Amino acid sequence: MTIKEFIKNNITKLKEITDIPQKEIYILLGYILKKDFLWLNINNDYLLTKEEILELDKLIELRSSAYPLEYITQKVSFYSQEFDIRQGVLIPRPETELLVDKAIEILANIDSPKVVEVGVGSGIISILLAQKIAKIEITAVDINQEALSLAKQNAIKKGVIDKIEFKQSDMFSMLNDSSFDMLISNPPYIANSFDLPKNVQYEPKEALFGGQSGDEMIKSMIKECYDRKIRYFCCEMGYDQKEKLIKEFLMYNCKYDFYQDYSGFDRGFVLEFI
Repeated sequence: MTIKEFIKNNITKLKEITDIPQKEIYILLGYILKKDFLWLNINNDYLLTKEEILELDKLIELRSSAYPLEYITQKVSFYSQEFDIRQGVLIPRPETELLVDKAIEILANIDSPKVVEVGVGSGIISILLAQKIAKIEITAVDINQEALSLAKQNAIKKGVIDKIEFKQSDMFSMLNDSSFDMLISNPPYIANSFDLPKNVQYEPKEALFGGQSGDEMIKSMIKECYDRKIRYFCCEMGYDQKEKLIKEFLMYNCKYDFYQDYSGFDRGFVLEFI
């Protein structure tokens, strides 16, 4: 069976799972054959071996169950870069790039900024900040040891491990009283009762569900910023949490600005304590 024939025979199997079934099959082909997209296109008549077909069939079956493609290839694209990912760690979403942009705008005007990231996950936020801001010190915490291990792996590959200190901690519980200029976080903000889409059900629940209303962890971090005199808080949030968070902001002497994601939904905010 050739590459062209394999795609034709399997494209319908992924149509219910993804809007780009052909592209995803190419990605799986590249993963198994260790070839890039250009080679696969030029060599559409390449004859697949029985072993390659067997491996590809297993991956097609796995993907057809809505198992995330990123967990299969163990790679994820973010900010035009490739990072390692694995099951047990939240898959970064494109809208989180906007959170990184907001933080960079602020940190570029602070001399030798100190930043704490709560819920580091795969490490993409801290790594991007370390790449973009020359003299920066980052403390990155997560309760998930699997996530910390992966984040360190990505930081080493990207050459910024010297700028980031990784710590296992439930939010601030294991941190000392060091001062920070900014707290940044893409926290769990989904309400516990929300029915997750099938593909998201494979991701770690502790990185998704934020409590009964979903915003409990965000509100807790707002208070931590106030108590610890952290000037800036950059945070991602649920699309329906804006009004509730405004009420929370009004309890403090602060300025706030919300931003929208690529689909026009409220997706995050920048909070500045005065």
